[in-house]
Amino acid sequence: MGHGIVGAYFCLGVCLLPVLLQGLEILDPGEVVYVRTVTKGVVGRSVMLECGDTLPDVYIWGFTMPGNDQIRAVVYNFGHGPRLQRLATSLGELSVISDSSSLLIDRLPLYAQGLYTCQALYDTSEGAKVYYYYIRLLVLVPVSKPYILVSDTSPTEGTRMWMRCNLDNGTGPINYAWERENREGVTAKVSEGDVSLMNVTLVSRNHTGWYRCLANNEVNQQRSDRIWMDIVFGPDVPQIDITPYSVTDRGYSVLERETVTLLCKATSNPPSLYIWFYNNSQVYTGPQFIITKILRMHSGHYSCLAQNTYLNTRSKTTITLTVYYPPEGNPTCAILPGNNYTDLALWCSWMGGYPEPSLAWTGADALADVYGQEHSQGNATLMQPGSITADRSTFTCQGSHVALNTTTGCNVTTLLPPGEPQCSAYATRNNMYLMLSCSWEGGNPRALLWWAASDGAPQGSSEENANILVLRSSATYSGKAFVCNTKHPLSTPNKRCILKLEAPVLVTQRRSVSVYEGSDVQLTCILKANYPATEITWYNNLRNKVWDTPRKYLLHNEAAWSNLTVRETDGLRDSGQYWCSATNAVGGAEIPIMLYVRKYPAPPNVTISKIVYNSRQRTEVDLEWETMTEGDLSGFYVERQRTRARDGRSFVDGGALWQQVAADLEPDDRGHTVLGLDPTGLYAFRVTAINHRTYGHPSEVKSPADPPFSAYPAVIGAAIGGMLLAIIGTVLFFIYLFHHSEILDSRQHSQSRENINFPEDEVVGGIEGDEGAGVGSPQVAGHSPRATRPSPRASPEENNKHPGQRFPIGVYLQISRQTSRPRYFPT
Repeated sequence: MGHGIVGAYFCLGVCLLPVLLQGLEILDPGEVVYVRTVTKGVVGRSVMLECGDTLPDVYIWGFTMPGNDQIRAVVYNFGHGPRLQRLATSLGELSVISDSSSLLIDRLPLYAQGLYTCQALYDTSEGAKVYYYYIRLLVLVPVSKPYILVSDTSPTEGTRMWMRCNLDNGTGPINYAWERENREGVTAKVSEGDVSLMNVTLVSRNHTGWYRCLANNEVNQQRSDRIWMDIVFGPDVPQIDITPYSVTDRGYSVLERETVTLLCKATSNPPSLYIWFYNNSQVYTGPQFIITKILRMHSGHYSCLAQNTYLNTRSKTTITLTVYYPPEGNPTCAILPGNNYTDLALWCSWMGGYPEPSLAWTGADALADVYGQEHSQGNATLMQPGSITADRSTFTCQGSHVALNTTTGCNVTTLLPPGEPQCSAYATRNNMYLMLSCSWEGGNPRALLWWAASDGAPQGSSEENANILVLRSSATYSGKAFVCNTKHPLSTPNKRCILKLEAPVLVTQRRSVSVYEGSDVQLTCILKANYPATEITWYNNLRNKVWDTPRKYLLHNEAAWSNLTVRETDGLRDSGQYWCSATNAVGGAEIPIMLYVRKYPAPPNVTISKIVYNSRQRTEVDLEWETMTEGDLSGFYVERQRTRARDGRSFVDGGALWQQVAADLEPDDRGHTVLGLDPTGLYAFRVTAINHRTYGHPSEVKSPADPPFSAYPAVIGAAIGGMLLAIIGTVLFFIYLFHHSEILDSRQHSQSRENINFPEDEVVGGIEGDEGAGVGSPQVAGHSPRATRPSPRASPEENNKHPGQRFPIGVYLQISRQTSRPRYFPT
C-alpha cells in the first residue's frame, strides 16, 4: 500500500510539476527521498507537523485515516501560497506556518489521528529533488479522574472482596496505584500495576481505612476520591475491668458500701452493644456499670454480653464478685457456766460478716488459760476455772475484719449474784395449783436452781436464775417445808432457801355488831397464819361476794387484815350475818359476823298553828307549827301542793304531787317563810317531823289566808273629803240600777268571769277547823269571787260607758249573789 501511495504521488508530481513550474527544467530527479516520523499530540492541544527544514518550492499535504487506504489532500502550495482543502476543517483548527510548509493543528481532535504525507519538491542547483515525508500523528487522550467500584464497602472479616479503578477516558498504556489512609492519618501504597482491579482474598480488620486509586499515562496522572472501607468484625471476647478490686481465689472482691465500676470492653465494628447480667438476670445496658454503695446482697456472678447487631454475633464473659462486709455492730461477750457450773466459759460471738472475723480473748485481767481457746464460725470460747477466778473479774474479746480499718471488742465481767436466794409461794386464781418460786438473780453467769423436799428428794427440773415448781393444791402440804438449792461457779459452798406452807387462820374483834339505821358500820377480820399469801374475801347477808362499790360497800385490805364498811345501813336490807373468808392452796377458813341495824324512835306529830300570806302580792307565806307531844326528832320539812277552785271554793287536787319547799330545818325551828309563790295560784301546805331516817305523820293540810286589811284610814279621809259627791253618786247609781236592771244582770255575769278570786276569811277558817283533812283529801272549801275593778289602763271614755262600774268617790261597792255581806276595797 505504501508503494502505491508513493507511486501515485510520484505520478502526480511528474505530471503536474512541468505545468506548475512553467518552464522549470528537471534535468535529473534522481532518487526520491522518503522520511518517516511519528508525532504525538494531545487532544485539545496544539501539534505541529513539519515538512522538511526549509520551505519547498512545491508541497502537497495529504491525510489518510486509520483503517483506510485513501489519501486525501489537506493543503498544497504550488508557489502561489498555501491552499487549504475542505478536509482541513474536519481535522481541527489547521493552519500553515508562514515561511514554512509545517502544519499547525490547534484544539487537536481525536479524529485527527492518522497518517499525514507531505510531498515536497525542491529546485536545487543540482536539479529538482523530491521528498516524501510520512508523519504518523498519534492523538493522545489524558486520563480522566478515576472512580472506584467496590464489591462491598462493609465486608465482613474473613470474606473476599474486590476494588476496581475505573476511567472514562485515557490513552494507554495506563498505570494504576492504590493508597490506603488508616485511622491515624498515615497513608501507604498498597498495590501498583497496569491492572485496574485489586482483589482481597481474605479481608481482615486491618484493611479498614480510606482508599484512593491513582491512574496515569504519558499525558497526565489523576487521583480518585477516597472511599471508606469499613471492615465489619467482632465482637471479640469481652474484657471486664473492675475499680476498685482485689483478686481472690474465687474471683474479685470489694468492700461493702464502696462505689464499684464494672467496665466491659470488646473490640467490634460496628461497636458492640453491651448488656450486663447479675446471676443470669439482666440489670443494665451499656459498657460501664456503676454500683453505688455496693451491699453484701450484690455478691454473685456478673456477666457482660457484647453483641454486634450488624452481624448478629455475640460474645460473653463472666466474673465472680464477692462483697466483703463486717459483722453488724460489735462483738458480743458472755460468760456461761461450764463443767457442771464449776468453771466459766468465756464466749465471744461476732456473726454475720464475710469473710469470718478474727476473735481472740485478751486482757490484763485474764487469768491463766488452762483449757485454751476454741474457734468456730464467728465464735471464740475460753474456758476459765471458777475456783481461781475472783468476783468482778473482767475479760476482753478483740475482733478484727478485713473490711474494717480498726479493731473492735467487748468486755465481760464475772459477777456473783448478790444477797441470798429468794423463795416465795403463790397459788393460781382458783387455788387449783400451788407455785413455789425461787430466784437468785443478778449473777454472771446465772446461777442454777432446783427444788427438793424436806427429805432431800428432788422436785421438778433444774433452771437458771429462777425456778418455779408447780404442785396441785392439797391440804396435805400444810405445815411441810420445801428447799430451793443453788449452784454458781464463783460460790462455794452452795446456798439454799426454805419455804414452809401454812393454811390460813382468821380471827375478828367482834362477832356481833349493832348500829342505827342510816349509819356506816365497819366489820373487821384479821388473818393470822397464812402461806402462801391470800386475800380476805367478804360475803354479805345474802351470801353474795362483796365487791368494792363506794355507794354501798367499801373494802380496805392490808397484808394481815381487812375492813368491810357498809354504808347507810338499812334495817330491811343490811341486817343479817356477814362472812369473812380466806383460802389458799393448802387450806381455807371463814368466820361469821352478825350485823343488827336498828331504827330510830318515831318523832312526835305536828300541827299547823298559823298560815297566812305576808303581803297582798301573795308570793310569800308565813307558816308556824307546834309539836303535839314530846319526843326525839332531828328536824322538820315543809311540803306544798297546788290546789284548784271549784264552785267558788278551793280544794286539794288529789292527783297533784307534794313538793318539798323546805328541808333540813333544825329541831328547835317552829316557823318558816315560803318564798317564790305564784300570785295567781292556790296552794296547800303541810309539815312533817323526822328523827334521822324515821319519819312522823304529816300535819293537817292548810291553805294560807290573806293578811289583815289596813286601808281604813285612807278610806275615811277620802270619805270626809268627798262625802257630798258620794251621796250624789250613790243616788244616781241606784236610780240607774232601777231603770236598767236587765242590763246590769247581763253585764254582771260577764264580769264574774274576769274577777280575781281571793280566799275569804270564812273559807280559811273553815279549812283550819277541818280535822279530817289530810293528804289526798278533796274536801277543801271554795272561795268567794270578788268584784273586778276596771283596768287602770282603760280610758275615761271607756269607763263612762258603764257608770255602774265606776265610783267617783273613790270607793267600790260590791254586791255579790254568792254572799250576803258587801265588801269594800280601796281604789
